[in-house]
Amino acid sequence: MRRWATVLGVSQPVRLPFDPIARASQLWRDRWGRESHASSMATATSIMRVQQLLLAQFDAIAGRHGLTFARYEALVLLTFSRDERLSMSRIGERLMVHPTSATNIVQRLVAQGFVERVPNPADRRGAFAVITDAGRAAMEAVTRDLEAADFGLAMLDAEQHEVMFGLLREVRVGAGDFDG
Repeated sequence: MRRWATVLGVSQPVRLPFDPIARASQLWRDRWGRESHASSMATATSIMRVQQLLLAQFDAIAGRHGLTFARYEALVLLTFSRDERLSMSRIGERLMVHPTSATNIVQRLVAQGFVERVPNPADRRGAFAVITDAGRAAMEAVTRDLEAADFGLAMLDAEQHEVMFGLLREVRVGAGDFDG
């Protein structure tokens, strides 16, 4: 079970005295003796662990502005869209979440005054989420803080960023995330 501590009002994982993924990889090798699978397991688990660490940091940063990282992402999507509006289904598709989760995210943003729901003239049952000035301001504030934190990746240099992005892009293409 992962231990957590509260630091400056933010729940964070406690630093472990060992690398649990390296240990799991060795135990995998010892038990099953399959080197390539142990390496694949260690790589996949490392990616997921880094995602969890970054998400915890991003949620803490977004939380200073009354947002979660998921709600921040929705605001960024709206800002990047052509008319600063998207349907719930498009938001869910782009964030890779269930439509119910997308609707929940938008409802919370509406309650905060960061988004307005407007009817979709092409679909009487549907609605568009439209970013407000307050939503744009909150999104810009979180963006500044994420950039100041170098998105939690300040330990990597420019070349390492390029290599990491290239490798992860290959995984995404291989998984069918988009046409490469």
